Amino acid sequence: MTPSFTPTFAHVPPGPLAGPLQLLPVNAGVVSVHTADGAHVGSLKLVGGVWKFKAMGYDAAGRMEPGHGPLTGQHNMQFATPDATEVSARLLGALGDLS
Repeated sequence: MTPSFTPTFAHVPPGPLAGPLQLLPVNAGVVSVHTADGAHVGSLKLVGGVWKFKAMGYDAAGRMEPGHGPLTGQHNMQFATPDATEVSARLLGALGDLS
């Protein structure tokens, strides 16, 4: 599957996130979550039959920081399915940012 965005893996500066969020399947149990402009902000992981959001951030040097990033407060939010519309609405809605 070729995404309609260019995935990037770098520090996301503070401020509103570009929505809607985009999902990119990695394998049967992992889906990468990106902003509309491609910034990686986490993953959905299938754990015990439930999809859980795992926040991901990057420091200024580009090193991964699991459990961090702009969606840290939503770490472990649960979903029945990896539906892009629902994931985007709930994760961004929890920020109060539906851009």
